[in-house]
Amino acid sequence: MKAIRFDRLGPPEVLRPADADEPHPAPGQIRIRVRAAGVNPVDWKIRSGSSRRAIPVALPSIPGLEAAGTVDEVGAGVDGISIGDEVFGSAVSGAAAEYTVLDHWAAKPSAMPWTEAAALPMAVETAARALDRFGELAGRRLVISGAAGGVGTAAVQLAVARGAAVIGTASAGNQGYVRSLGAAATTYGPGLPDRVRAIAPGGADLALDVAGHGVLPDLIAITGSPDRVVTLIDPDAAAYHVPFEAGREGRAYYALAVAADLYTQGRFTMPVAGTFALQDLAEAHRISEAGHVRGKLAVSLA
Repeated sequence: MKAIRFDRLGPPEVLRPADADEPHPAPGQIRIRVRAAGVNPVDWKIRSGSSRRAIPVALPSIPGLEAAGTVDEVGAGVDGISIGDEVFGSAVSGAAAEYTVLDHWAAKPSAMPWTEAAALPMAVETAARALDRFGELAGRRLVISGAAGGVGTAAVQLAVARGAAVIGTASAGNQGYVRSLGAAATTYGPGLPDRVRAIAPGGADLALDVAGHGVLPDLIAITGSPDRVVTLIDPDAAAYHVPFEAGREGRAYYALAVAADLYTQGRFTMPVAGTFALQDLAEAHRISEAGHVRGKLAVSLA
């Protein structure tokens, strides 16, 4: 099969077209013919070697951890799915290829574009897992720092669906976008507690850090306690006594079906900021590595 592969760790240029063996599903898994694959910051961190201590990689390797496509093989013990079904989910084998194997998936809504479906799994699972840390959200006010990126976009919409009043931080150019997701919006940077109080004089009950950039002291000041803050990214979390959510206590794959259902209700979207051909995956990695992507990036094989 056709794929994009890297044989050594390094810059985006190490990504090259290659012929690779087709993967096949183990029990409990399915294989799809890939129609689109999502691109995430973790992809370039794996490719560059910057995450090799936390995420070892065997070379050569096909990048990509999420995909959408049509089912063409079903592993033993899998029920309720048929050849030809349209799904999206988390990839066991590299997603930047003609075929990949999924170990968690949900049915793709018929109206959802392939690229948007492929961009959902990691952001939705990560956001839901972090929000689960807070317990009941209905009637509570939540600040999300980094609301315009993929995980932030998912977190805002899932939190609103759970009944939270959300304040999202983003760059000046993304204020309208954050509001379109159902949140109040403000900019990040110095003076954040004052800006949040201007929106919500009583402050906020909870805060989620998606973006890092040393925002934890401000979020603690806003909520009044480090145990009301969760970070997905700040390595200094322990120094501030803030919980760091890394998925060690389990994953929230149930949220894939939740997001799909919200999409059919018109209450969830995952904008795709850029779509690339498979052979242009290196350029998608460059853009992702530069940061400040609104929503997600995706590769189309349709």
